[in-house]
Amino acid sequence: MKYSTQIKPISYIKSNAAEVLRDLAERREPLVVTQNGEAKAVIQDIVSYEETQETMSLLKILALGNRQVEEGRTVAAKDFIGRLRQKKQER
Repeated sequence: MKYSTQIKPISYIKSNAAEVLRDLAERREPLVVTQNGEAKAVIQDIVSYEETQETMSLLKILALGNRQVEEGRTVAAKDFIGRLRQKKQER
């Protein structure tokens, strides 16, 4: 994805908000917003934002799992499954 095609000054965003939002939803590409010639913000459609947040959550879970493995904080699968079965029987 080339961000160079998705750069607009804030004055354009203000004047064409409805069109910008429509384009964001259709293209599903982030838009870099500039102010006084400098990049100041990135906006994206809500679906892409939600997908990004979900991906970040999954990556955090993976990182946590990797850290636990590195620290030796693991349980054998058969032991874990045994505990789950025991809890299920206690209900």
